[in-house]
Amino acid sequence: MLTVLVFDADETLLDLRPAVTGGLVAVLEEMRRLTPAAAEVSLADLESDWGAVFGAMSAAPVQEIRRAALARSLARAGLAERLDELAALFFARRFALTRPYADVLPALATLRRQFRLGYATNGNSRAERCGLAGEFAFELYAHENGLPKKPAPEFYAAVVASVGVPPARIVYVGDSPEHDVVAPQRAGLRAVWLNRGGLPRPAGLSPDAEVSTLAELPDALNSLDPT
Repeated sequence: MLTVLVFDADETLLDLRPAVTGGLVAVLEEMRRLTPAAAEVSLADLESDWGAVFGAMSAAPVQEIRRAALARSLARAGLAERLDELAALFFARRFALTRPYADVLPALATLRRQFRLGYATNGNSRAERCGLAGEFAFELYAHENGLPKKPAPEFYAAVVASVGVPPARIVYVGDSPEHDVVAPQRAGLRAVWLNRGGLPRPAGLSPDAEVSTLAELPDALNSLDPT
């Protein structure tokens, strides 16, 4: 019997992109207030700075990656010494704007009647800061207590240890084919791919179910072979 349902956070439960954009806009506006040199810096520059540092730092905590990206952005306008101040501004705005997708809270209310619900993420979207306070029986965050990021096997082992049931009774739900389908299945969990964008299924990907909205999830779970 499937008894535990565990969710990824960003782009699964949380509409992160508008929040990140809002945080970057706030930083850019402050940069331009601080120095005329920032007039030559664009939002696209700030967005590209994330990509420029992410590859080299992908295993690091998300907050560290963001600070490194912001440091690169601030250096464009000679504002490197303002990193702490503007990083605080970014994170305050980012969390203020991060909210669940419209389908999330109704789906969680329905699913809670049948499953124990968990929240396990690589990111720094704390549930209580993103409109999801009190929604989960347990929460796991990469880089807390030495927990490595997905797709490390230790991440999914920590999920299993948190609930004390066999992996086959746990379903992981998320938007990333690699992190939320392939890796959980390799660890013995069931996996549902949340494909909000209607993307083609990658070659070789075999989720236990695929849904385009969390409203479809209860029926998808009920159709799974429980063994």
